[in-house]
Amino acid sequence: MANSKLPRSHIPLGNINHVNAAWWGRQLSFRCSLKASQKAQLRDKLKVKLFSLKECAISIALAVGLVTGMPFVDWSPNAYAANPAMADLSVLISGPPIKDPGALLRYALPIDNKAIREVQKPLEDITDSLKVAGVKALDSVERNLRQSSQALKQGKSLIISGLAESKKDHGVELIDKLETGMDELQQIVVDRNRDAVAPKQKELLAYVGSVEEDMVDGFPYEVPEEYQSMPLLKGRATVDMKVKVKDNPNVDEFMFRIVLDGYNAPVTAGNFLDLVQRHFYDGMEIQRADGFVVQTG
Repeated sequence: MANSKLPRSHIPLGNINHVNAAWWGRQLSFRCSLKASQKAQLRDKLKVKLFSLKECAISIALAVGLVTGMPFVDWSPNAYAANPAMADLSVLISGPPIKDPGALLRYALPIDNKAIREVQKPLEDITDSLKVAGVKALDSVERNLRQSSQALKQGKSLIISGLAESKKDHGVELIDKLETGMDELQQIVVDRNRDAVAPKQKELLAYVGSVEEDMVDGFPYEVPEEYQSMPLLKGRATVDMKVKVKDNPNVDEFMFRIVLDGYNAPVTAGNFLDLVQRHFYDGMEIQRADGFVVQTG
């Protein structure tokens, strides 16, 4: 059984006490199929076409990466413009698949700021660098860090100028923390402390993600009129899901953190959140299905 709550949100969502994980696989696929079936009727509506492509593509990404234990940094439920969102969306649907849930959420943000992406990518590459055995990995980590640090120094003014005016002070504060954290990671590399690299990397990427969220200003597109009466999530929300384990003497319960991406799937995320608020999943057992991690609902 699962039990959940929404620990932090800037959206007035009320009290949330429950959720279950794998329902996402089925529901996200349903939203994509539904949109595809209506494409002929909406062919001449550019915004609707953008909405359909974005929702389907991001639904695939969310099915892989929504349930995550990554560090949580406070966020804002605003968004940016539709075209920039589509530009970064191409990262998710072309090239090598991105499997890290944090990276999926960062690239899915509706922003267009090359400078912050050039800071982000080398920090993400540290994960691959750590696949090298022993302390030799630290040489690659140092190169990644140097590249990211240089990108931050050279692009700092562009990053700051890309912050939403209402969130600029918070964004600058995060950039300062990012710079300090990079210095700390450099010292970790100098000390050849391999085990301390990954936790610090996660911390730095959390700062990067929060800076990117502070660039979002306004919702990126119009939701089609036929969906306006449905529950919509125009931003992001986080749900903690508590799962109780049966017949396992070693584990009694554990917690998942689920990030709902309403920027790219406002109908799907809003529908799920509405069910959570109405306690639809309270006490429900997870039903395992072949081809899914978990599935229920």
